[in-house]
Amino acid sequence: MKMNKQNAGIYRLGLYEKSMPSVLSIREKLDAARQAGFDFMELSVDETEEKLARLKWNEVQKQDLVKASRETGMKILTMCLSGHRKYPIGSEVPEVRKKGMEVMSDAIRFASDTGLRIIQIAGYDEYYGTSNEITRDLFLENLRKSVQMAAAEGVILAFETMETAFMDTVGKSMVYVHAINSPYLQVYPDLGNITNAAALYGHRVQDDLICGMGHLVALHLKETLPGVYREVPFGSGHVDFAGAIKTAIGLGVKLYVAEFWYNGKENWQQELESANHFIRSQFISNS
Repeated sequence: MKMNKQNAGIYRLGLYEKSMPSVLSIREKLDAARQAGFDFMELSVDETEEKLARLKWNEVQKQDLVKASRETGMKILTMCLSGHRKYPIGSEVPEVRKKGMEVMSDAIRFASDTGLRIIQIAGYDEYYGTSNEITRDLFLENLRKSVQMAAAEGVILAFETMETAFMDTVGKSMVYVHAINSPYLQVYPDLGNITNAAALYGHRVQDDLICGMGHLVALHLKETLPGVYREVPFGSGHVDFAGAIKTAIGLGVKLYVAEFWYNGKENWQQELESANHFIRSQFISNS
């Protein structure tokens, strides 16, 4: 494998929106991300009705978002669309599947209207239900429709590698990328999740990332432990950030997002700064 030699200093580090208190306005979150030293913010649209309602915003609300981004100097480049956990597009229940496609359509239109470049979509055919041949076929069918919608708006959909066996590796994501064969469907791996998968299946994280050569648009930087996928503090888990970042840099990845969650602590601003320092130190070691 031949990888490009690229300057590790040329990258953008974003901040996951849910690392900050939910009571803050988006403008306040953008300000906090900037003050903590991040380059952009990733918007979250999870399965809660509050977050899903964002996709129904009117033009004035969308323009207020664009205005807040411009005035704070913090771009919103990506959206983490995890709402399909509740409304998977491969569901055997017609009403759920229909809602999932509505969420997808609304998210694509939202991204197009507000200037978001990438929608990270969940690699689930089904989450709360049972994954089977029918759900996999439905997922592929509706994925084709979703990519066509995204292409018409110039928005990239990119798979998040998840914590379930359906799509917990870059290699599994690439099966669908090749099946659709569109520049508007790519891969946006979660480093913590693929680290757990590597420990489970006995392969190297770097080799899994290389499976996505030419198709990796960004990388979620999340800490994990074997079998533990959330709320593991940076530096206390088993993720080799420096090694994975080195591989990702060689593969041309320039967008990274620090993914962690607000834990109710009063010193959450310091937590943001600490996370920024920790992640950026991993890039310095690759300079």
